[in-house]
Formats: sequence, C-alpha cells, structure tokens
Amino acid sequence: METPRETEQGREFRADGRRAAGLPPEVLKRLYQLAFWPAMLGVIETVGVLALAIAACLIWWTPWVVAPLLIVICSRQQACFVLAHDAAHYRLFAQRWLNDLVGCLVAIPVGISMRTYRVVHRLHHNHLYEARDPDIPLHGGYPRGRAYLVKKLLRDLTGATAPKTYAYFFGAPAINDDAAAVNRPLDDTAPELRRAARIDRWWVVGFHVAAPIAAYAGGYLVEYLVLWLLPLVTLLQALLRLRAICEHGAVSDTASPLLAARSNTGPAWLIWLMFPHQVNYHIEHHLYPAIPFYNLRRAHAEMQARGLLHGAEVRDIRDTLRRIFAERPVQAKPA
Repeated sequence: METPRETEQGREFRADGRRAAGLPPEVLKRLYQLAFWPAMLGVIETVGVLALAIAACLIWWTPWVVAPLLIVICSRQQACFVLAHDAAHYRLFAQRWLNDLVGCLVAIPVGISMRTYRVVHRLHHNHLYEARDPDIPLHGGYPRGRAYLVKKLLRDLTGATAPKTYAYFFGAPAINDDAAAVNRPLDDTAPELRRAARIDRWWVVGFHVAAPIAAYAGGYLVEYLVLWLLPLVTLLQALLRLRAICEHGAVSDTASPLLAARSNTGPAWLIWLMFPHQVNYHIEHHLYPAIPFYNLRRAHAEMQARGLLHGAEVRDIRDTLRRIFAERPVQAKPA
C-alpha cells in the first residue's frame, strides 16, 4: 500500500520496507487517516501548558517556582519540535496550507525552520543508519560509556552545542565522516521545497531578532531571557540529545527496521516529559511515517496484537537508559 507523498520525487518519506510482514492495508488506511481535532488538541495542549507555566512564573517570580517550571517549559518546547516534525511529514493537517502554517507557527518560536527540517529529516527516514543519514553524528556509536554521554549532556546544558543544533535545523547538519561529500540535504530535494526552506529561514531569523527587542520594549527582557531563551539553548539541547539516543542509540542491529529504532514505554509522567505526542513509538513511526502522531499508540497496539513486534526494540525507558549509558553493549536479547 502506498503511503501519502511516497511517489513524489524529491519530497517523499519512504516507509521502511525491509520487514516482510506488516499491518494489513485496511488497518493502515484507518491509521493514516488525518483528523482535525486530535491534531488541534495537540497544538492547544502544548501552547496552553507553555502559557500557564510562563504565567505562573511571572506571577510567582521566585526560584522555587521558576526552576521546576523551566523543566515544564523545556518539555513543551520539545513538544513544539514534535508537532513541527509531524507537519514536516505533511501529517499534522490534511489541508497543506494549514499543515504548513501551523507547523511553521509552532516551529519558529523554538528556533527551527520547519520547511528546512522537512528536507533534512527526509534523508534520516530514507537512509536510516546509512552514510547519508544526517542524524548518525548525534545517535550513532552508542553505548560509548557513561562518562562520554554525561560529558555530552553537561556540555549541552552550558549552551555550547546550541549553534550546532540550530545549524542542523537550518539545513547544515553535522557531517557524517562516511558521507562528507554527499550529505547536503538542500541539494537533494524538489526545487520548490528548497525555495520554501530558504524563505522559511528568514522568518525564523526575523522572529528571533524581533522577540528580544519586543521583550525589552515591554519591560520583560529578563523574563524572556530566563523563561524562553535559557531553556531553549540549555535544557532543551540535553533533552533533544537524550531522546534521539533513546530512539536510535545502542540498538542491536542497524540493518533491521525493528532493531534500528526503539519504542520506549514507561511511567506516564516521564513519557510526557521526554516523548511528547506519542513520539516514543518510534519503531512504528519509521515503519509507517504516514501515521499521524495521535494514531501511533493505536499502531503499536495493532502491531503487538499481530505479533509484529516480537523481538523488536520495545523497551521500558529505564532499560533504555541503562543501555545507552553502559560501558559496553548489553548482551541480553531484545525484550
């Protein structure tokens, strides 16, 4: 069964076809269906929690309130990334103009160009763990030892890695050494997507020039810097790295679609913080990238019921963390 956009050269997100047996076409048809309100409720929840957290900080401007709510703000900033991710897949809203408008509106405040990310992320899906996968420098090679990963996360928390992160979302990912000559995402896409990405980046730059000026003019510059910019360039950087490694790091077989990505389960509060909008079901997303975020849990249940996840990298998040922080690969078979 063809997935939406699969046949459009230079813009397609290919489903991973390396698994012989998959979900029946009639089930996939239901799972692929886009629905306005589940998507809109995801946007409302993300924006609403951000607004409430920021308002609470402004009302009770003390470290005892601001410090814990910075974690909440950071988690919803990541939720904006996830919504932009669905928009990049054309899977947020059925109407293209609405999909791209909302995708850009949630992406721009967190510093990413959704239309540029669409171009970069396509290579990750179509070349997972191959030389052209732009995400390998982030999640490849694990486990590398506890000290290595802790050092990386601490460096993220200083803000030192933020420029590299935003370069990725502007179409210049860190180059995989095995693909230095070919990993140029903007050269491998449809011309209209390349033009849209270039325009989109100017909107991102314009917003982030205007935002601190507007905050200063309104007398909220310190609040803007502490409540928005600080988590954006520190806490969020560590969270994005950790989630990416939980999704693809320390896997047991990069040649298998069931083992090159990982679906994480765990306590609801931790999944809410680390994996917003069902993005924890990452095997399902790679196998069927046309499934919108609000149907991924159903896809997981359908695959489990049919035994399609037997032997797959489906793990409790605590087991995943133990594996990615390990000194050497864990030898036990996948759960």
